[in-house]
Amino acid sequence: MRILFVVCGEGLGHASRSTKLARYFERFGHTCYFASYGKAYDFIKKQGGFQVFETYREVILEGEGGYFSLTKTLWSSKGVLLSLARSLRHVRGLIVENSIDVLISDTMYAAVTAAKIQGVPSLFITNQNKFASSNDRDSAHWNILSNVVEKYLSLPDNIIVPDFSPPNTVSGYNLDIKTDDKQRYRFIGPIMDVNLSDYEIKSETIFASFGGEPFKLPMYEMLADIAEERPYHDFEIFSTTPGLPEGSRNFKPYGYVPDILHHISRSRLTIMHGGLTSLHESLLFNKPCVMIIDPYHPEQWNNGRRIEEIGAGIMIPGDKVTKRGLSDAIDEALALKPPNMKNLFSIEDGRVATLKLIEDLCRR
Repeated sequence: MRILFVVCGEGLGHASRSTKLARYFERFGHTCYFASYGKAYDFIKKQGGFQVFETYREVILEGEGGYFSLTKTLWSSKGVLLSLARSLRHVRGLIVENSIDVLISDTMYAAVTAAKIQGVPSLFITNQNKFASSNDRDSAHWNILSNVVEKYLSLPDNIIVPDFSPPNTVSGYNLDIKTDDKQRYRFIGPIMDVNLSDYEIKSETIFASFGGEPFKLPMYEMLADIAEERPYHDFEIFSTTPGLPEGSRNFKPYGYVPDILHHISRSRLTIMHGGLTSLHESLLFNKPCVMIIDPYHPEQWNNGRRIEEIGAGIMIPGDKVTKRGLSDAIDEALALKPPNMKNLFSIEDGRVATLKLIEDLCRR
């Protein structure tokens, strides 16, 4: 089969999971193409081996003071109809020119419409169709957005959720699946390509990587101060943003590393944001976590709620972090014993389930 991935370029999470799927598919003789933009386009090109097309951005995510802002996002995306039209025309051309058999959209909306027009089966990857945030839980604009997305998600042949099936779904609070739609939503399991036998599992360090936005630098400074007060704990900090605190005997800052999972595997505790992929990685290695979430982000709060419920982590809002609060959260998380989900990761492999779904879809 010839498979076209159309990938949202806002952040690298979409590109990371889509390239993992493509690598797996190519083991079985399928040919994968990509269309994306921005940092995701650059990331996919660096992976090597894929033909990558630069396509049009559909929406522009914006923030204020480093936090997500729906108002600014809507204002910046006021030309969204024109952007969607450009994206649709470009993707439709790619389908025809490359004789595409299946389209997989990772949160790119016009792509599925293009596939529908061309009569090509399509899958849409998402772990969210219901929107809210901890600071704004039930306002009209979130409800309108949820309704618009729900109507759009009637277009693809299937919606694949890269998460565990219920009742173990980490992103469950971000999903509202109507009874009539349950057959179209497929919980495929996390999309990962990790072999645990490649890692030595230890409990030696406190791992921290919760984003590189400038407003988060003071939080890394807090960790440096906490490390100074805790000579018995070794901290490893990961961010590519300039301006990290200087290292010390038990506080080691890193920029880019080739395999960040090596550092997670030897940690006692992870400190991260509330993104689904990061939380899956922490669960895979059975590490408790402290989640510093963006309280205005429509996903992180809900993921964090679920992680707290299963006893795998402690959540603190990023706009209310204090040194004392972060230090207390570290102690509280260190006392947790997360559920062992290694067997669940083995049973629910998102790559295996997605390939089976595509093959069944094409046969039909």
